[in-house]
Amino acid sequence: MTQPATRPPFEEDLFHRYLGLTLDEIRPGFARVRLKFGETTPRGIGGSVHGGVLAAMVDIAMLRAVIADLRPDDQLAGTADLNITYMRPAHGPTVDAEATVLRKGRQLAVVEVEIFDAQRRLCAKGRVLYAFRR
Repeated sequence: MTQPATRPPFEEDLFHRYLGLTLDEIRPGFARVRLKFGETTPRGIGGSVHGGVLAAMVDIAMLRAVIADLRPDDQLAGTADLNITYMRPAHGPTVDAEATVLRKGRQLAVVEVEIFDAQRRLCAKGRVLYAFRR
């Protein structure tokens, strides 16, 4: 994986654009990614956001929170583990994924991600381990 300085800006990433994601807020140890419903938004049962899209949002928001909290000697490796618990269907017109770095060590970061619908109801919760190279 390339280092953050060489990554394309968030909005230029083809996968992010395909899903309709924007980086709504970022600060050290925190990131909020927003999905805006569109004609191409993958839907699940009853028109809610497809669960695979929510899982992708967990991973994407997590990485942005980790990148915002990088130390000079950190080298990105990849997602080591991702767990998601779905609590209710996520309906639009927007859905937010809010990632918070809970702990960051030399080799792993532990990140919690919460998915909220437009009414700020908790729809899913993710826990992700992100690995660094040493």
